Amino acid sequence: MLVTRTKSKIWVRNNNSPNFSCPSFKDIQTLFSDDSNSTYSPIPTKKPNIFHRVRRVNAILRALTNRPGPDFQSKPESTRKSDPLIQIPGAEKKIVIYFTSLRVIRSTFDDCKTVRSILRSFRVSIDERDVSMDAGFMEELKTILGKKTKLSLPRVFIGGRYIGGAEEIRQLHEAGELKKYVEGLIPADFSTCEVCGGHRFVLCDECSGSHKCYSEKGGFRTCTGCNENGLIRCPSCYYAPITLL
Repeated sequence: MLVTRTKSKIWVRNNNSPNFSCPSFKDIQTLFSDDSNSTYSPIPTKKPNIFHRVRRVNAILRALTNRPGPDFQSKPESTRKSDPLIQIPGAEKKIVIYFTSLRVIRSTFDDCKTVRSILRSFRVSIDERDVSMDAGFMEELKTILGKKTKLSLPRVFIGGRYIGGAEEIRQLHEAGELKKYVEGLIPADFSTCEVCGGHRFVLCDECSGSHKCYSEKGGFRTCTGCNENGLIRCPSCYYAPITLL
């Protein structure tokens, strides 16, 4: 924009004047440019791509199609068609759980603690088999589920029927289906065994819990009457090991 001074008729250019812009005359700014050869180049704008919405919708549809339905997720392992029916003879009226009380693997210990707490809330008979107290329990579990099966704890059997691990118990409990599995089971006996104090194991009488016996002829030998911890199952609340049909 050009302005005139009061005492002089010399025309000067005012560089502080704002640029004139008009949406319908975008090239008018080039008229005020010092360089007559310069051309106006507006900032290019990126056109919105509508195809990314189509790709996103297709990805969501594929995920929903491949994801198993809620009925499959809520069913325990033993009720899925791909899994064989696994049962424990003689445990039709109680719950059998294989777990560990060791804190070596924190996630496994937390899963065992959570599952035991859920099952105990139903106040039914529970046969808790701690593999850390007796390695024979792990051998039983391998015999039931198969030697090639990758075992993880806990493992739960309800009414003699294999249900699954921690994830299956959580899903059934959250869906309100677990209480249907425990209906008709023997109520829990909250009395404490006077012999073992509820630990289900006592010290071996032959080796006094050392798992070693001494004889004058052969010296020290491994005790065959107890497990690797020098313990035997309580004779008062003893339960026989599992025998498969």
